Amino acid sequence: MIESIILWLFAISAAPFFSAMILKVKAFFGGRKGPPLLINYYTLIKLFKKGSVYSTSTTIMFKLGPIISLGSAITVLMFLPIAGQQAIFSFNGDIIFILYTMGLSRFFTIAAAMDTASPFEGMGAAREAYFPIICEAATFMIFILFYRLTGELQLSAYFSGDNTIALWNLAGAPLLFIIFSFFIILLTENSRVPADDPATHLELTMIHEVMVLDHSGPDLGLIELGSFCKLFFYSTIISRLILPFDLGFPGLAFVLYLLGLALVYIAVGVIESIIARYRMDAVPQFVLTSFALAFFATIITLEFIR
Repeated sequence: MIESIILWLFAISAAPFFSAMILKVKAFFGGRKGPPLLINYYTLIKLFKKGSVYSTSTTIMFKLGPIISLGSAITVLMFLPIAGQQAIFSFNGDIIFILYTMGLSRFFTIAAAMDTASPFEGMGAAREAYFPIICEAATFMIFILFYRLTGELQLSAYFSGDNTIALWNLAGAPLLFIIFSFFIILLTENSRVPADDPATHLELTMIHEVMVLDHSGPDLGLIELGSFCKLFFYSTIISRLILPFDLGFPGLAFVLYLLGLALVYIAVGVIESIIARYRMDAVPQFVLTSFALAFFATIITLEFIR
């Protein structure tokens, strides 16, 4: 339990560092040096030192959005087996709780954006409500596959110890589809290119960034930290899938886990460097690809094991 708590604290504290790796990769492709790897920590400290400004049209919902956004992100990390270790909390059916907790975060983020009475934030909220619906369908399809393979509905049954290797032994090649599907979900849920561009400030083309335009100071800092933790959550799952090996030594397993994390974040940076953001009407087709991959992987696997 102590190790699980330490890894949970590590996840929260290291999430901004790994997110900065994306900026470094993008700077490399642009022929620039880029910001330091600690840039996100500097930004968070700067935001927490400032004060928040609230519009007269906002209510308590606007203040609850950042708090619940961060609270939900760090809560789901408690159920995540980090580096193959057992999670802090785990029970049968916890994946349903995790998905609804993340949905709760999205609901309050959207509600906070709508509370400003800004048409631009309302536009971003509508997009945020639409695109993740497809991601949720793909995620449920992936967990249906995992449930059929293991008979369990908890993350620890999939990603702790040698359970991930057992998934590869049972499903084999279709898990490659699952990895690509999860990666598309990661890009969409975290508003990354090509679904969204976190670096732009054009209201007509933004999804997540336009929803937090009116947030400032500590509130914006909470949202940013929650975003880092959310990206860390998905990256950890993909890292475990691509490097599922249990070396028997906790130190080596942790190093392998860090290597997998670095590969995922570097891949995100490469994607953002070589691909432009899709047109808004093309984003649903991109997100639907994740569901198609998960669906075919499930059908193929179920036919194989029947």
